Amino acid sequence: MREIVIGGRAIGPNCAPFIIAEMSGNHNQSLDRALEIVDAAAASGAHALKLQTYTADTMTIDLSEGDFFIEDPKSLWNGRSLYDLYQEAYTPWEWHQPIFDRCRELGLICFSTPFDETSLRFLQELDAPCYKIASFENTDLPLIRKAAGTGKPLIISTGMASIAELDETVRTARDAGCRDLILLKCTSTYPATPENSNVRTIPHLKDLFGCQVGLSDHSMGVGVSVAAVAMGAVVIEKHFTLNRADGGVDSTFSLEPEEMKHLVIETERAWQSLGGVSYGPTPQEVKSLVFRRSLYAVQDVKAGEAFNATNVRAIRPGRGLPPKFIDLVMGRTATTDIAKGTPLSMDLLGAPQAR
Repeated sequence: MREIVIGGRAIGPNCAPFIIAEMSGNHNQSLDRALEIVDAAAASGAHALKLQTYTADTMTIDLSEGDFFIEDPKSLWNGRSLYDLYQEAYTPWEWHQPIFDRCRELGLICFSTPFDETSLRFLQELDAPCYKIASFENTDLPLIRKAAGTGKPLIISTGMASIAELDETVRTARDAGCRDLILLKCTSTYPATPENSNVRTIPHLKDLFGCQVGLSDHSMGVGVSVAAVAMGAVVIEKHFTLNRADGGVDSTFSLEPEEMKHLVIETERAWQSLGGVSYGPTPQEVKSLVFRRSLYAVQDVKAGEAFNATNVRAIRPGRGLPPKFIDLVMGRTATTDIAKGTPLSMDLLGAPQAR
């Protein structure tokens, strides 16, 4: 399976995980704060910064009742209308250019999630290097068809989707011209729990659809992401904020700068540790072989004297016969005088002691 290149960076099993810092609505409607988030993401070592491109009116309609009002005590957004929530969380479109520019200055790859055709056209004008399809839009086949038709790489979150739905999604994207596809295992609860993350799905997704796979992680901390890399994830997406205490629609399950730095370091370590199937000493271990146990004379032994449990033991270091030869040694006689601390070798073993 070939690597995918986004913004000049290769993504695949032979590369360190591609880490995406998701700004979402954590700018709290301040462009200055949004640019601070860009700066912090770059300083943390993240490789990309992702936005969401929509307005409240492109997402829903302005009603505060029925289907358009959130009534769920377990939801972070309980008691909010969808319209008010999106109005608070959206990133003004006029901010996109300065955010893209700041990212380029700092070496961050900047892209976004379009939620409809108008936002997709807008992002095309900004020359976004790829497009992310959110979990809640992964069954919006007309949107996926249009995004795939741009020829840019697609990153699609799989949250809530059945295999049948994902099959439709992937077929639609590929039939529309998408050659570079990354699926992100995702649990669309906020925050998600480790128990519901099911990262063992990652290699199954890769085999099932023949594409690169990563994780969109809404859980707290970095443990789930590290586990995902161990299961083959090549992309990790995490929501990112300057300080959770500052509030914001997604702040509760977002990483702070030091945590993002930790994520970058630990996921790369997890990737480095994968290696291949390996037995026997690595080149670095060869010098440690000497510290294995082996058979030594632990007392002076005279020529003709029999070896026994008192004068021979398996101890470190490993310059003598391996311990497996202990039964061969016992009862044999020394061919010469042997000083205490001498490693035993076959030439030191004479005939068995006469009975």
